[in-house]
Amino acid sequence: MTDSRDLIGLSSTYLRAGTSSFTEFVRLIAPETLPGARLAAGGPATGASPGGASHLTAQATTIVALCYDGGVVMAGDRRATAGNMIAQNDIQKVFAADEHSLIGIAGAAGVGIELIGLFQLELEHYEKIEGAPLSTIGKANRLSTILRQNLGLAMQGLAVVPLFAGWDDTESRGRIFSYDPVGGRYEERAYHAIGSGSIFARGSIKKLYRGDFSADQAVIAALQGLYDAAEDDSATGGPDLARRIYPVVWTASADGAERVGDDRIGEFVDQIVTARRSRPDGPEAPVV
Repeated sequence: MTDSRDLIGLSSTYLRAGTSSFTEFVRLIAPETLPGARLAAGGPATGASPGGASHLTAQATTIVALCYDGGVVMAGDRRATAGNMIAQNDIQKVFAADEHSLIGIAGAAGVGIELIGLFQLELEHYEKIEGAPLSTIGKANRLSTILRQNLGLAMQGLAVVPLFAGWDDTESRGRIFSYDPVGGRYEERAYHAIGSGSIFARGSIKKLYRGDFSADQAVIAALQGLYDAAEDDSATGGPDLARRIYPVVWTASADGAERVGDDRIGEFVDQIVTARRSRPDGPEAPVV
């Protein structure tokens, strides 16, 4: 028997959501549109090249996140690379996931941007179906599930590694979660970095970090970390003073997620660059 709604052009299938998960809903309605399904339809790329399919998209690095007194900051440089070439110098890798959480990506840039969009829809869909937002730990777990669903892409060389952070109303603090390419989830205590420049950024932030940072101090420490990463990692871009292209910085607190404006970031970057002229290795951290 044909549903009357089918006769007016809207399939009744769309009205049988039955799940608070957007990806599960899409799997019921149009599974061929999911990234993993497209890979299966296109066939394996094994043998296409020694690096799998990684040559098909630019690579994104580096993302840092750190907690401050009253929130959490996430910042990313603007460079995307393809081998030894700079594919883009103004790519955005850090976004608001919803009103109180942030997400950044490193790895295959094209797949990563798509994963972020899917995750944003996942959170919005849940809130519409359930009438309340997911908890912070629930959001982190949903992101882990989406990563596992894209394991096929990771095995083909299109690995994406996200960094998730948000304000937890229940615990009244910012929280940071890192992941491995197969969906393993790990909560970080105070700060973390991902991407090829992460080892240098984490070392820099480790030197500067204090638990009583204000929001501005946390933003400056994040920018210092990205600056140090850009000095030692060719895939991480430093601030482009000529074109006024600066790292993308977001904060999340009890008041919500907010992007720090380029004018404000420009002021911080000018201070950092001026200070580095007299002290190229960066600010001196206290010994005790």
